[in-house]
Amino acid sequence: MGQPAESAASPRGTSASFVWTRLGSLLAILPLGLWTVNHLWNNLSAFSGKGAWEMAVEDHPHPVAHWVTLVVVLLPLLLHTVWGLGRLRASSANVTRYATYGNLKYVLQRVTAVGALFFIGAHLWLAMIQPRLVEGRAEPFEEIAREMRFNGPTLLVYLLGTLGVAFHLGNGLTSFAWTWGIASGRKSLARVDRVAVATFLVLLAFAWGTIYALYEAGGAYGR
Repeated sequence: MGQPAESAASPRGTSASFVWTRLGSLLAILPLGLWTVNHLWNNLSAFSGKGAWEMAVEDHPHPVAHWVTLVVVLLPLLLHTVWGLGRLRASSANVTRYATYGNLKYVLQRVTAVGALFFIGAHLWLAMIQPRLVEGRAEPFEEIAREMRFNGPTLLVYLLGTLGVAFHLGNGLTSFAWTWGIASGRKSLARVDRVAVATFLVLLAFAWGTIYALYEAGGAYGR
């Protein structure tokens, strides 16, 4: 297997500082990674219908809790995004010259980073911020279910967007293990890579399972 995707690239200019590299990698896992796993898990309650989904996804014990959660997610996301954009400008992969597994993962990690950024931004605005700030309520279950069922572009965006998020987070485990010295040798990196692939598949199953449940439920709400 060799080095992880991050190490397969050729540096171009000044790389990120040691502190920023570790911080950016850490934020991808804590809290963003854990929040993403929890969010996808909660959304699986769509299989149990409207009431269960709204209780798991949208209910908060206190009005302030929602905004605290939002800050806990948005601030690390902003910092991780700034760090990631810096890495995009500072390095490139020789994937056409060296068609290795590491270089391929590097390219996919960067492509999914950009795609996930746009998808998460749109999702946060349409599903969380806009309904609460403009309409004064959380997004109703029937609205998102109807969109999944009858709006082809929305369904496609969610399928591709969650695919990108699942890959980016799963593959990011390898970079995290490398950056923090958890795995450095060929055998240890191979083990982490297997965990990364399994994580990607589990997250994708969560996400696409939820989309399927919403799609099925949408039929009851008409066009």
